[in-house]
Amino acid sequence: MLTAMLALRPNCECCDRDLPPDSREARICTFECTFCADCAESRLGGACPNCGGELVRRPIRPAAALARFPAQVERVLKAHAACA
Repeated sequence: MLTAMLALRPNCECCDRDLPPDSREARICTFECTFCADCAESRLGGACPNCGGELVRRPIRPAAALARFPAQVERVLKAHAACA
């Protein structure tokens, strides 16, 4: 059986702020583009600059599950016009 899960990217792709797996400040779109709450709201107006989708709070993976299914470690940083 295949288990699908969120990648839990470690940073805001706009300002590079750290967003650990237990952060309540992480916002994602349906493609898992990841932003901090500050950038999502003040710079991006709640919309993903990549797909135009809504940015919503990323759920937190429980610690027990995080040990078995770790978060992504590769950082993603993109040069969005709103992030300059």
